[in-house]
Amino acid sequence: MSRRHKRRKPMAEINVVPYIDVMLVLLIVFMVTAPMLMQGVKVELPKAAAIPVGKQTDEPLIVSIKADGSYYLNLGENEETSLSLALLQDKVSKIIRRKPDTAVLVWGDKSVAYGNVVELMAALQSAGAPAVGLVTENP
Repeated sequence: MSRRHKRRKPMAEINVVPYIDVMLVLLIVFMVTAPMLMQGVKVELPKAAAIPVGKQTDEPLIVSIKADGSYYLNLGENEETSLSLALLQDKVSKIIRRKPDTAVLVWGDKSVAYGNVVELMAALQSAGAPAVGLVTENP
């Protein structure tokens, strides 16, 4: 056999197993962290059949009101610190000035007085919130 007709070596193949392993690890990380993205103070939400809000580009601001009437804001590292209504209104106003399209969601405990929720929603609207929504659980 002459030198011209040498047998060619097969091309190297890419081993995709490590890439699949990386993808599976990333999938698990995203599945674990996704429920943590929308947090607020633990309250017992009322149950109601309602149509979900459409997709939004910005993360909504979550204001929680516990059964005792204390207010909380999911902002910064002190999410568990109770705020007065005036301080809460001031913080929300500053956020709305920076991001005017930010939606505000109220997590109200089901046993909180109706008047407290209305007072909170009025304060949020006077702070400049373009949309204030109530969060409920599906029955």
